Amino acid sequence: MRVFSAGVGFTRVGDHWTKSLVDLAEEAAVKSLKSSGITAPDFIIVGNMFSAISSRQEHLGALIADTLGLSGTPAYKVEGACASGGVALNAANALVKSGEADSVLVVGVEKMRDIEPGEVARALSMAENAEYTQFLGASFVSLNAMLTRLYLEEYSVSLESLAAFPVLAHRNAMTADHAQFRKAITPQDVARSLPVSDPVRILDCAPVGDGAAATVLVGENILPDCKSPAAELVSSSVATNRFSFYEREDMVDFSATKKACQNAIEKAGLTLSDIDFVEVHDAFSVVAALALESMGFSERGHAAVEGTSGAFDLDGKLPINTFGGLKGRGHPVGATGVYQFCEAYLQLTGQAKLNQVHNPKIGLAHNMGGIDTTTVVHLLRRMDD
Repeated sequence: MRVFSAGVGFTRVGDHWTKSLVDLAEEAAVKSLKSSGITAPDFIIVGNMFSAISSRQEHLGALIADTLGLSGTPAYKVEGACASGGVALNAANALVKSGEADSVLVVGVEKMRDIEPGEVARALSMAENAEYTQFLGASFVSLNAMLTRLYLEEYSVSLESLAAFPVLAHRNAMTADHAQFRKAITPQDVARSLPVSDPVRILDCAPVGDGAAATVLVGENILPDCKSPAAELVSSSVATNRFSFYEREDMVDFSATKKACQNAIEKAGLTLSDIDFVEVHDAFSVVAALALESMGFSERGHAAVEGTSGAFDLDGKLPINTFGGLKGRGHPVGATGVYQFCEAYLQLTGQAKLNQVHNPKIGLAHNMGGIDTTTVVHLLRRMDD
């Protein structure tokens, strides 16, 4: 069974002080259901990382189903750290592709701004080993700082060149209505920004924010009944790595990203050269570089230089993070993978407005949990191809 995204919906990422986690999920879900014309999906799958900490709430599947007036619908939450949204999409794809469901509503949601920064840091650290890394007090930022230093030394890359990724992200976010930070920054701004964990600076890091995104996946048998333009989900692949990056044989090789990308491309019968744009998981500047290199879009140690040259701009040879990515659009962790998917859908259906890439046919969405510990890659295709 072929699988299609029949409609999307999302909230703006940012500070939603007057809205609860369920309010955000409902807003995105209602928009996507209305867009698709599907009123009663066969399943609901929720991607979320730490609602128990941020909202003191679990059992999100049934709660969101009830909120939408869909009690009785099979509904559940899946979790894969910051890849929770991507994992939810992968599960939904399997349901539709197998014929188990004709339609699945996927909702990614996270509420991060209602808790103190220290509590957010502890919640994010759950993506790492509680018995070792967390116990010793290593934060998720400090681990990415170690990764950054190793990358710079391994490939003789300058710290200044990595600024290409946050600068690009903010530039693309300026014209994205749902982005958290619609303000341009310069390489000098990145260089002058406060250090968080040396050598990582605050403008190297994706921000904390609230948000929800949703899409309805449908099979080809009911696609004619849907209201909006559709994009085909041609393949979806999940891969895992050794849990802690410092235990890996090659710490700067994102093998889960490489495997998920290769598997997705092989299943779709495509090649890297067929990809017209990439929504990459740029939680930190170094992660964007390593992800692009591990997928094969850049040679090792060269992604930052290519970013500086404009290769990844909206009008470059391979546009990335077309609405600002995690750094500019924002990173409500459990929702991020669904935001990426929705943004790819907008590109392929010609609805990206000022962020539109020229004539895209194939888009790739790359979502990561931990430091390449769980990685999901989706390939979407324009309907006229």
